[in-house]
Amino acid sequence: MRKNSSVTEFVILGFSNHPVTSSILFVVFLCIYIITVLGNILIIIIINVDPSLHTPMYFFLRNLSFLEICYTSVTLPKILDNLLSESKTVSFAGCAIQMYFFLFFGVTECCLLASMAYDRYNAICKPLQYMTIMNKRVCIQLTGGSCICATLVALGHTTFVFTLPFCGSNVINHFFCEIQPVLKLVCGDTYWVEIQISVGAAFVLMLPFMLILVSYICIISTILKIRSAEGRLRAFSTCSSHLIVVTSFYGTALIMYVHPKSSFSPDVNKLLSLFYSVVTPILNPIIYSLRNKEVKDALRKTGMKVFHP
Repeated sequence: MRKNSSVTEFVILGFSNHPVTSSILFVVFLCIYIITVLGNILIIIIINVDPSLHTPMYFFLRNLSFLEICYTSVTLPKILDNLLSESKTVSFAGCAIQMYFFLFFGVTECCLLASMAYDRYNAICKPLQYMTIMNKRVCIQLTGGSCICATLVALGHTTFVFTLPFCGSNVINHFFCEIQPVLKLVCGDTYWVEIQISVGAAFVLMLPFMLILVSYICIISTILKIRSAEGRLRAFSTCSSHLIVVTSFYGTALIMYVHPKSSFSPDVNKLLSLFYSVVTPILNPIIYSLRNKEVKDALRKTGMKVFHP
């Protein structure tokens, strides 16, 4: 993959070199990782064991929870390792692999969130045809299509970046191998390279986002036509959790990947990356379990079966 590159490994600068601060951050990130994994595993188990949740909406939610576990596992274990290790290095190939999987799971999540919006659109705007339209085959096709799209995007971007010549500094001013910090280590002027990456990222982010936006315009229009306030509230409650997740994920991702070059300092870029790569995955099980009546009922029933068999 390398082309005229003198760099064989990278140094991940991370957050702090102070032992006390590093120890505190290690505990914080370890707790976040454990809660994220356990929370999303719990969602997967609840959906699997409760027959009332065997619907298209929860099929996508189960896949989203699995995706969040993988997404955080790409970055957090390495962050934890670097916080305790004096040698904060990653091999050239290791950095490329991390970037590939980060992009793969990120793009898959973008497409999956769009599929979930399409599911909510059919449930609210076409309730009589819902189960016919969103049958098992369609759900599998939407999920498989998301993975295929993510594979192509991740492979293309990673190959493009790591065939560029690297020379000089090998220090990545970030906490993992993200595209923009890595590009700063490429030899020569990278202005047009960054423009190409930004355009590609904008396309990948904006296309699913526009599908989500159109879906919710139709959903809100349909909800407003419901005469009773209770009916409107019930209809909106079925998609409010998804809307919160979309806002938190897309908000920071769009700012991070579509903003002009050097719009933010490296520390601000780290904060934005931290939010959509670490914070959003831990919020998803909390949002879906606290705001979703069906999930709360399933948790209650499962708890009763476990503790009162």
